[in-house]
This record gives sequence, structure tokens and C-alpha cells, in this order.
Amino acid sequence: MGKIRTQLQLSLQALNSVCSLKSSTSNPKPKRIFQFQRFFSADSDSSPSKTISVYSTITLPSSSGGGDDSSNSTSSRKPINLWPGMHHSPVTTALWEARLSIFERLLDPPKDAPPQSELLTKTPSQSRTIVVYNFSSDFILREQYRDPWNEVRIGKLLEDLDALAGTISVRHCSDVDSTTRPLWLVTASVDRIVLKKPISVAADLKIVGSVIWVGRSSIEVQLDMIQSSEDCSNTSDSALTANFIFVARDSKTGKAALVNRLLPETEEEKLLFEGAEARSKLRKKKNIGDMQGSENEYTNRLNAFLAEGRILCDMPALADRDSILLRDTRLENSLICQPQQRNIHGRIFGGFLMQRALELAFSTAYVFAGLVPCFLEVDHVDFLKPVDVGDFVRFTSCILYTELDNPDQPLINVEVVAHVTRPEIRCSEVSNMFYFTFTVRPEAKANRNGFRLCSVVPATEEEARRIIERMDAEKQLRELIKQSESDQA
Repeated sequence: MGKIRTQLQLSLQALNSVCSLKSSTSNPKPKRIFQFQRFFSADSDSSPSKTISVYSTITLPSSSGGGDDSSNSTSSRKPINLWPGMHHSPVTTALWEARLSIFERLLDPPKDAPPQSELLTKTPSQSRTIVVYNFSSDFILREQYRDPWNEVRIGKLLEDLDALAGTISVRHCSDVDSTTRPLWLVTASVDRIVLKKPISVAADLKIVGSVIWVGRSSIEVQLDMIQSSEDCSNTSDSALTANFIFVARDSKTGKAALVNRLLPETEEEKLLFEGAEARSKLRKKKNIGDMQGSENEYTNRLNAFLAEGRILCDMPALADRDSILLRDTRLENSLICQPQQRNIHGRIFGGFLMQRALELAFSTAYVFAGLVPCFLEVDHVDFLKPVDVGDFVRFTSCILYTELDNPDQPLINVEVVAHVTRPEIRCSEVSNMFYFTFTVRPEAKANRNGFRLCSVVPATEEEARRIIERMDAEKQLRELIKQSESDQA
């Protein structure tokens, strides 16, 4: 009865909040959910900062409301094909709305318009964007983002991060010239998303993002989540850091296109640029297969992994009780992609795919450990092929390997592969690859004496190769991050 009474009280509180918003006559504007600040405008990159009110789907301004604000709001929400994200979070809707003129050109680019004739040089501050979540004062928003442990749903934040990073990249590449055809910005990969401390729904949250590096046709955007009372421009107390890689394509030919140059101004911006440049070189090194060392060393490591797996396969009764085959850790789910999940280009929103992959990875780690896992980081995400509305997508997950060196914080590395399956033509292609790291909540582990995670071993050569390649990639990236941190110190 106590639980039922609590649920009824929460439901009545939410209903009263909605009713009070709808019935308010003293102020025709609905309650502000959070603020979206930008340091640019559609007309000039040097204009003063502006604040855009963002509304949940419950509190969208009514077309019947009075005043110019209502008419402006109504006109800004058409045409309807600009708002495929109306079923996503309020942040995503606000970000796609923030630069309406650019997105209109992206959806229906002028066929005969010339390409951008001259590359511009922009600073990171010209693309810097801040999103503010007023969790402390807004019950509805808090409930939208709350997980069962009263922390923020990381999967829902991934949607917002992807939308924000995409918006920032579009603004950097824009020449603010309506007579030229815009570039298409495609998410190539997520380089890393690291959770440095738990994010609560009881305190306000800020996301600060900007372009930190550009190549010939690629862009890296860094986002920092800050949950403190400090100034939002200070990223030293970041709770989460995310790095997204975008590539530019000509909207007419589909070929790689040059992007505007970047001029770092402050020492911090210069260090971020150098770190991103080093990561870019590491990605190229990975692409040419120069990460596995000598052939003999690689073969020895491969055989060592397979030797452990053969014991479990051939002599399971004599195998180590603390080991498990990789194939025995698998989970899978599937979905048909719906129109409500598309982005402004009409394809499935990458943030939605990341959310679904994270939730499956969380479940995989949960079943494997037997305790509630704690998200630590998105190690890497590859966007290999676009996913369209109506596609049948299968997500397959497994525990790739565990790291047990630190008993206080054992690490669980999860791989999720997304396949676009077309049964009518007997075709299945990999569209995305996701890598996540989890640990076990300390309070849960403390209540279970003698807790220990299993070691994961491969049964096939293909599984062993996947483990080694991921381990090597992680090792090189951690060494690079360590070197970058020492340089900044």
C-alpha cells in the first residue's frame, strides 16, 4: 500500500504541474524547461549571446495563445518535416530548431546553387554552445531523465550529445550564405565518452560544446557535462566528456568536401587541438593495421587466448570455474525502425541507436556480473552505414573481455554490433559497432562476499582477434590520454 500511495502522489504531482501550466493566464508563456544558450546568430557570428526557451512536448506554445511570441513560435514550427525529433528529448527538438534556416537548406538544398567558394577561418568560441537542464526546479524534466537509481539516464543523454555535436558541426561549416549549397555532416564515429563522476537528477546540469579540431573534411567536437555551481565555461570539473567525429560531404555530389579552418585562441584550445591531432594520427595508424606489433608476437597472443578457450570447449569439467566462453555471454534484441526515430535528413537518428546499444550493453553486463553495473565510458562507436526508416535492425552484444587487476573496480568491456537485415533479399550488413566499459557498483559488491568476475575466453580465432584488436586500441588510447594529461600539467 505504501508503494501504491507513493506512486499516486507522484502521478498527482505531475498532473498538477501540467494542469497549472495549461491553466496559467497571468503569463501566456509556458513553463521554461531549461535554457539553450548560443554564442552566435543566423546573421552574424560576432553577435551577442542569446537564450532560447526549450519546451517539453507537454508544454509546447499554443497557436491560440496571445501575443507575438505565440505567432512566432507557431511559424517557427513549420514545416512539419523539420521536426522528426518531436518524439525525442526536448533538447534534441531545441537543437534542431535553433538554426532553422540552415536545416531548411539541408533538407532541400538548392539544386543549382554553387558550393562554398571560400573557406572561412573560425574560432572555437564561434561554435561554442551551452545547454542548461534545470533539474532542480522542474519536476517533469527530472522525471524524463531519471533512472531507477535516481541518476541521469545515460542513454537519454547520448541522444542529446549526438544532437548537440551535430548542431555545432553544422554551425562551424556554415558560410551563412543562403545562395550556396550547404554541406552534409555525417557522424563518422564517437571517439570516446567518459563518465568521471555520477550525474544526479537533483542538481542542474550544463553541457558545453565546441569544435576543437578540423582536418581537410573531418571535424572533432568535444562536449563537457558540468554539474556544479561554478561558471559553465569552466570544464575542469567536468562530470562527463564526449568526443564526436564528423565528416563533410557535398550535398549534391556526395563526395568529401573541405571544411572551414579552425583557429584556436587560448592555451586550453591549443592543447585540445594538439590532443585531437594526435588521436587523428592514431586512427589513421589503426586503419593501416599498424597496431598489433610483430607478427610473431601477435601469433603468440592469439594462440594463448585460444588455448584457454579450447580447455573450456573440450574439457569443460576440468576448466577454470572463473572462466566463461565469449559466446555464452551473448544477448540480442531487434527492432523495426520507425519514422519517429529519424533525424532531419530522414534517416535513423544516431543518438537513438546509441541509446538502444547502451541499454543492451547494460543488460549484458548485468546478467554477466549478477550485480547492477555502473557505466564508465563509451570506448568507441563506428557509424559504418546509414540506417533508414523501416529497416530491421538486430543488436547483438557480448562481453569481449574483463580487466581484473583492480579488485575494487573490475572492468567489464562490452561489444555491441548492429546489423541491418533485409530478409527479402537475404542480406545482412553491419551498420554500427559500439564498445562500452562498465564496472560494478561498490555498494552492491560490498553486500556480496567473495564476489569475483569471470574471465572471458574465445572459442574461435575470429573471437580472439576481436579481443586483441580492442585491447590494443584501448592500450594505445590510454597511453595517448596519459601523455596528453602530463603535457597539460
